[in-house]
Amino acid sequence: MRTLVVALLTGWLAGCAVAPMAGPVPRGEATVYVVGRGWHTDIGLPVNEVTGPLASLESDFPGVRFMVFGFGERDYYMERKEGSGEMLAALLPSKSAILMTALNAPPTEAFADHDVVVLHLPSSDVARIVTRLWDGLEKRADGSVVRLANGPYVGSMFYASADTYDGFHTCNTWTALVLHDGGLPMNTQVLFAGQVMQQVSRIAALQAHAE
Repeated sequence: MRTLVVALLTGWLAGCAVAPMAGPVPRGEATVYVVGRGWHTDIGLPVNEVTGPLASLESDFPGVRFMVFGFGERDYYMERKEGSGEMLAALLPSKSAILMTALNAPPTEAFADHDVVVLHLPSSDVARIVTRLWDGLEKRADGSVVRLANGPYVGSMFYASADTYDGFHTCNTWTALVLHDGGLPMNTQVLFAGQVMQQVSRIAALQAHAE
């Protein structure tokens, strides 16, 4: 089993280079954070940019200033299983979860030991990201989100995701897709965190150059 997992991952790594998409780089006054934490990526938003029904998640965390969202295979993500059997299971089509972490400090401070890229987008683009995040949450018949369990950190919660996780739609694919829906020229054919972080770092550099 372990050999199969290693072989699959090695095959993916052989094609890890991803060419960035051509297209205009939007720039505005709203802020989006992209956090690279090892193999995983998250998207962070100031609460004043979170509008519409997604803002209802703030009620679980009074006083929250920033909301950070991440995607993962439900069992693996929630139980933090490390065995090769669990890794292989996470490559197969399965249910997924969204982890929302409520922060009082900006992600650049809260995740100071990790790679955090700050993007500046028009509010209309951020609104599309917010809509995509809300649409990706599983809803009950009354329209409310499905809470699964408290998250691994103080001020975090797992929610059921409506999307399917598999070896070709990872947490990093999800991040790229959400950012692409927000108007960023992201190549969404990604599997690894580095492929996402390289692209957003390039976009941030282009935004800074345009100032």
